[in-house]
Amino acid sequence: MKTKKHKSKDITTFEDHLKRRYGKIGTQRRTEFEIRAQAFAIGEIIKEERRLAHMTQEELARKTGTRKSFISRIENCHSDIQLSTLYRLVELGLGRKISLTIQ
Repeated sequence: MKTKKHKSKDITTFEDHLKRRYGKIGTQRRTEFEIRAQAFAIGEIIKEERRLAHMTQEELARKTGTRKSFISRIENCHSDIQLSTLYRLVELGLGRKISLTIQ
């Protein structure tokens, strides 16, 4: 069985890798990748802040009126999160502040 080999010497930056795998910025495939990457990052931030607050998923869920399974899905990038829910989790649940920037 032959496998397709990529010449790694053609890839010099991470951006080159992303272009090869997902296309140029602005294409639908690349945009979908960027959205998934941001959802992953938000889940990781919530997980880390929860751990720094010495809280379990169950405790954060109870404090914010959600379910442990929902917290788990967010932290593992298996669920989208509404902005209002993000604020509730971070500000009410974790006692942190969100700063939002649109570029």
